[in-house]
Amino acid sequence: MDTPTVLVTGATGTVGSALVPALRTLGVTVRAMTRDPDRPVPGVENAVADLHDPESVTAALKGVDAAFLNSPSAPDAADLQIRFADLARDAGVNRIVLLSQYAARADSPVRFLRWHADVEAHVQRLGLDHTVLRPNLYMQALLGFAGTIAQGWFAAPIGGAAVSAIDTRDIADAAAAVLTGTGHTGRTYTLTGPRAVTHDQIAQALSTATGRDIAFHDAPAEQFTAALTGLLPPWQLDGLVEDYAHYARGEAADVYTSVADLTGSPARDITGFAQEYAAAFTRA
Repeated sequence: MDTPTVLVTGATGTVGSALVPALRTLGVTVRAMTRDPDRPVPGVENAVADLHDPESVTAALKGVDAAFLNSPSAPDAADLQIRFADLARDAGVNRIVLLSQYAARADSPVRFLRWHADVEAHVQRLGLDHTVLRPNLYMQALLGFAGTIAQGWFAAPIGGAAVSAIDTRDIADAAAAVLTGTGHTGRTYTLTGPRAVTHDQIAQALSTATGRDIAFHDAPAEQFTAALTGLLPPWQLDGLVEDYAHYARGEAADVYTSVADLTGSPARDITGFAQEYAAAFTRA
């Protein structure tokens, strides 16, 4: 029997870079799709393609059995993912695993959740063998605050709300299990960490791991926006503020067992994450 080939989009991204080795461990042939020919992924097939270039995507999909669909954050991300799904169907790809987001729904006040819901609905209409993964807030998103954490603090407009944040390595392991297993057709899995944590609890975990006093400060949305203006494009910043309002309303605190159910291992906790990434939060 031939070894199945799995195409991983966004192969150098936060989830993709963890998914590639997870799939290799399971013995499948991995084709890493990247936009930059100067950044090949070692140890696997590489396909240089851009979601904005349908011909390059079609070439990358040739001979592929399953595809993991993710894309860089962009204002047209939903349209690009929808077109990728169409191209995958046309190329005869048997299975798509779609990376969506916790609580995606068409009537959400959060634009990113609406976009993900649009893609989910389109993939479902195509009639492909598909599975949707809806991860919650990434623990690795804390790396974006590393500069201020190294100075002893970080801030966000979330108050004391708890979020069942997830380590992206668990997302990758769950995706690998779905891409190579059976019984997942038409299923939607919400992926979370093992518990919901507040940002004060995250600060405590970081303090313990680094041996430094790290404090969390609740920041009004206006202050958060002002601090990031010029660092992020307006559409992305506005969407991020909507995301945090969603978290602050307590809408992302539910805990699911999907990671353990799919992988056989418990989801990683914030305590372990902080210990493993401690060095990233101590560099000035």
